[in-house]
Amino acid sequence: MTVTWEDLGWERLAAGVGRCRLPVWDCTAGLVVGTEAALLVDAGASLREGGWLRVRAQELAGHRVTHLALTHPHFDHVLGAAAFAGAEVFGSVGVAAVLGRGGEALRADAVANGLDVRLAAEAVDALVTVRHEVRGEWTLDLGGGRQVLLADVGPGHTGHDLAVLVPGDPDIVFCGDLVEESGEPQAGPDAVPSHWPAALDRLLDLGGEDALYVPGHGAVVDAAFVRAQRDALAARFGVSR
Repeated sequence: MTVTWEDLGWERLAAGVGRCRLPVWDCTAGLVVGTEAALLVDAGASLREGGWLRVRAQELAGHRVTHLALTHPHFDHVLGAAAFAGAEVFGSVGVAAVLGRGGEALRADAVANGLDVRLAAEAVDALVTVRHEVRGEWTLDLGGGRQVLLADVGPGHTGHDLAVLVPGDPDIVFCGDLVEESGEPQAGPDAVPSHWPAALDRLLDLGGEDALYVPGHGAVVDAAFVRAQRDALAARFGVSR
C-alpha cells in the first residue's frame, strides 16, 4: 500500500513537494524531495517535533533528509534542527552568529510561549550550527531534475529571512514568517519594519503572479494575498514604496 502525504498529515503541493502545519504554534514545515536528496524547510519547536518531522519526511522521501533550510532564527522554526543528524544546514547570512549567541533568548522565548522548560533547555543545548549561509541566492540540486533556490530576501520579519523557491508548475515559495495567514504578521524586537515591505516585493519577484506562497503560519496563499500584506505592512509601519 502506497503511503500518501495526506496519510501522514501533510499537504501535498506538487509532485515531491509538500508541507505540514505543526500543532500549538501552527508553524509550517516544508519538504522537497529529489531522487538523491531531500530538503526540509524549518524544523519545529523542539527535538520532539523535529523527530516527528524526520520520521515522516523520511517515509515520504524514501531516504533521509540531507538538507535543512531555516527561514529565520525563531524558536518555533529552529529548535527541532538537531533531530536531523548529518543534514547540511542553511540559513540567511548572519544567522549563524545569532543562533550561536542567542541560546538563552531562544529558551526564554520558547518557555514564555508555552514550551515545556525541560524541552526548551534540551533543544537549546543541542542547537545545530548553520554551516552554509546564503548571501544572495544559492541553488541546490536534489537529483532527478529537482532544483531549489535559496534566497536571502530579508531583513524584514527578522534580520535574517530566507525564502525557498521550488520551480515547477506552479512555482512554490516557502516564505517563513515574512508572510502569515492565520494571524497578523508578528513584529518582535528583532523585526526590521522599514525593510519588510521590500522583502515581500522580493518574494513576489521570486515567485511571480501564478506561484503558491507558503506562509510560516496558516494556509497557502497567492500573490494577491502577499501583495495585500505588503501594502498593509507598509501602511502599518509608515513605509512608502
